[in-house]
Amino acid sequence: MAKKSVFFRQKIPSFECLPDCHDCCGPVTTSSEEMARLPRKSVAEQTHALENLSCPHLADKGCTVYLERPLICRLFGTTPALACPHGKQPEMMIDKAIEQQIYQFFKETRQVLV
Repeated sequence: MAKKSVFFRQKIPSFECLPDCHDCCGPVTTSSEEMARLPRKSVAEQTHALENLSCPHLADKGCTVYLERPLICRLFGTTPALACPHGKQPEMMIDKAIEQQIYQFFKETRQVLV
């Protein structure tokens, strides 16, 4: 499973978000494998983030786990299904076949709330 996750991470195109924008940063689900790469947050931090419809890894200066962010976070803005609310996107959107494989991966793996 880890190899699939790494493969998908390499296939999702990147682009530059608007500075200080965190409109796509909210509670998301991610695989147990991806979650294991992220720092543990306390129950209080998790609860506070959920109450604010935010991510516990979001700080004043942005994502504190950006390089290890889950696949779902990487997908935002790279597909019409998860479009950036500000119209930002990579030069070339994600390949439809890869996107479908990622959604299948989500269905096949145990998902937990970040």
